[in-house]
This record gives sequence, structure tokens and C-alpha cells, in this order.
Amino acid sequence: MKKTIITIERQYGSGGSTIGKLAAEKLGVNYYNRQILEMTAQKCGISAEYLESAEESVPTSFLYSLLLSANPARTMEENLPLSDKVFLMESRIISEIAERENGFVLVGRCGSYILEDKGCFSVYIYAPHDARIQRATEEYGVAPNKAENMLKKIDKRRETFFNVNTGRSWQDKDLYSLCLNSAELGDELCAELIVKAYNEYNARFRNEAGIK
Repeated sequence: MKKTIITIERQYGSGGSTIGKLAAEKLGVNYYNRQILEMTAQKCGISAEYLESAEESVPTSFLYSLLLSANPARTMEENLPLSDKVFLMESRIISEIAERENGFVLVGRCGSYILEDKGCFSVYIYAPHDARIQRATEEYGVAPNKAENMLKKIDKRRETFFNVNTGRSWQDKDLYSLCLNSAELGDELCAELIVKAYNEYNARFRNEAGIK
């Protein structure tokens, strides 16, 4: 039986996390976002905040080569910078969840790439710049004079983490099954559209596979 797996990538301030929760509730499946980072942190015995900061630091190939040559006796994974270890550990946790659960909604963490062979339904949530600034200040409580910088910083972090670990472009809408403008549609309608689109997609898959 095909599992219900929906992955969501989102611009900061687009409401992707809220939309993901709503979609999970409508489908009756679990929702994962920061929980993945917290599970990884628990396994490593370090804080989630420290791991989150490690996602921002992407090593250059030159520095990585130096690291390898300086520690020839260590295993390849031990030699990896923390930012790469975070991705590997998160990937394992996400894959384990996909094995044991019949379905879930995952926001961020390169989910569409990690779960590609599971036939996941990938979604990208975006919104115009001004709408994202407004949500950041009104809903997230970000100070108006800091919202612009916050938007740029977090988008850059997400984009870098995705691009470096997947070799793909985070904002390339061709990578996703469905792209939604949350400012135009609203959170509730976005969630409804995700569920409807997924159900249609799943029905087509079942028909093509001859599954009754």
C-alpha cells in the first residue's frame, strides 16, 4: 500500500509550517518539522540550537580536503563537518519514520530529496515579499526593524542547506508537485488544496498500478 507522505519546502514568512500542520490534521497523519532537529540533537547529545546553527556553516571543498588529510585514520563520516553530519543523521531519522509510519507531513529538512524514492508528494509554499514581512511582524512577533534581515537570513540558510545537500536549487519550482502562493490563497485553502491534490495524485497512482 502506498504511504501518505507529503513534503513541504517554504519561504520564511509564507506560513508553510502552519499550512503543513493543517494538512496533516486533515489527513489524520503526524506532522514533523523542528521535531527532526530535536531528535537529531538528542542522539548527538547537544542542543538543537547548536545543530541549527551548524546548518548555516557549509564547508568549502578546500577546507574539507584539509580536514580529511589531517585525520586519515578516522572514518569518512567522522571526518565530515558538523553541517554534513546533521544532514546525514536527519536523513536517517526521516527514513526511519517513513519505514514505520503509514503517512506524515514533513516540513523542510530536504524531505523531497530524502524521500524521493518513497514517491512523496512535494509542495513549495511561497508568498510576495511584503506579505512575508507582514506575517513575520504580526504573527511571528519579529520587530519591524529586524524583519527584513530575518527574512533574508533564514531564506539564505534554508536555500544553502537544501542546495548543498541535494545538488539542486531550492527555489526551482520544477522540483515540486505543487507550488502555492499562500498570500493569495490563505493558509486554510492552501492546506485544502494540498490534501485534494495529493488525493487526486494518489488515486491516479493507484489506477496506473492497477490497485483496487
